[in-house]
Amino acid sequence: MSNKEHRLGVSEINLVTRHLKLEPNDEVSIRAAVADIDQLYGLDSVTFDEKKWRLDLAYDASRVCLDCVEDILMKHAVEISHDWWTRFKEEHYRFVDQNVKDNANHEPWSCHQSPPGSGKKK
Repeated sequence: MSNKEHRLGVSEINLVTRHLKLEPNDEVSIRAAVADIDQLYGLDSVTFDEKKWRLDLAYDASRVCLDCVEDILMKHAVEISHDWWTRFKEEHYRFVDQNVKDNANHEPWSCHQSPPGSGKKK
């Protein structure tokens, strides 16, 4: 565990980082999209690397998903790159985000517990 303070709504256990390559676009649109993404509850950080045209995100996957980010990008007419590597990463990110969300909502159980009312000590 690190000692870094996270933003409100971010649990370090569910924290994921994402890197999405963007299509070249108007920087004003990209800055507006980044500002909107930065307002999402559960987002820890968002930055845009101008040299690589890459959006770097860190968020709590139990609260935010990649689709939420993509909706904001579409609203500002900013497109994610259409190359095969970016599409592959997007699908992997979606899978992992859904897995984190499912695991956060799952209540753990154990088959080694005594049944209720059996009278045996645990």
